[in-house]
Amino acid sequence: MKILVLNSGSSSIKYQFIDVETETVLTKGIVDRIGMSEAVLTNRRLDGDEIKISGDILDHVMAIEYILAVLLSRTHGVIKEKSEIDAIGHRVVHGGETFTDSVLITDEVIKGIRENIELAPLHNPHNLRGIQACKIHLPDTPQVAVFDTAFHQKMPPRAYFYGIPYVLYKQHKIRRYGFHGTSHYYVSRRAYKILGVKKDEIKLITAHLGNGCSMAAVDRGVSIDTTMGFTPLEGLLMGTRSGDMDPSIILYIMGKEGLALSEAGTLLNKHSGLLGISGISSDMREIIAEMKEGNKRAQLAFDVFAYRVKKYIGAYA
Repeated sequence: MKILVLNSGSSSIKYQFIDVETETVLTKGIVDRIGMSEAVLTNRRLDGDEIKISGDILDHVMAIEYILAVLLSRTHGVIKEKSEIDAIGHRVVHGGETFTDSVLITDEVIKGIRENIELAPLHNPHNLRGIQACKIHLPDTPQVAVFDTAFHQKMPPRAYFYGIPYVLYKQHKIRRYGFHGTSHYYVSRRAYKILGVKKDEIKLITAHLGNGCSMAAVDRGVSIDTTMGFTPLEGLLMGTRSGDMDPSIILYIMGKEGLALSEAGTLLNKHSGLLGISGISSDMREIIAEMKEGNKRAQLAFDVFAYRVKKYIGAYA
């Protein structure tokens, strides 16, 4: 069985074409700058063959067309016919409370993803564009939605409720959702295999550490708590996100600096975290390099990051 896996963003689509039986990535790539001038598709095959194609890729429908053309290419491809694509898997960021697992995509599922757009306005619309594009080019190929939030949907209410009026949960779906669920699911399953244990025999703490960071407490295969919350802003210190902080701080800053709501969101999501503390970079490699040169702010950023990780390990243990 061969599966095309897609991660559709606002101006890019990352993809891998996987042979499930051999667990081999036959080819992978990215279409970048969709809808912009000089869009580029970069594809790298298992044997090292690499190709870059530039063109006017106006939308996600055209991007999928380009991807299929490369997969079918006599020179750079890995299949001879579209029918060799047995299924398509889509990363979808937010399933809300609607989806607790990966699902076969139907009109009803598309409706559910659309209804959760308000919870992930920067992601779900683009995920849907990828799904719709595949429906056009591969109408008979089954598609599956894999949700970032699904793995955390078995958290108990005590872990996902916030201390705000209950009516706000009912009216606006405000609660902890958690993210990076596909990563935490995979890491926990790999840990069981490496440790040689069954999932119902062990409790784990999993960590997803990149520019965006999160941790999860996994009890016998089930996520019972996670650091990210209603949005990916909560939890650990990240590359450019603040992580946990007193909610009153941003209200205080908005008053002092005269920030609009959108500017406050940008401050917390794009200019905080490692970048904000160090004043250097959101990249931990650059932070460590500066630490070695004696940069005290780089050291402080590293220390805050490490402390937060240790703090959550202690909380979840």
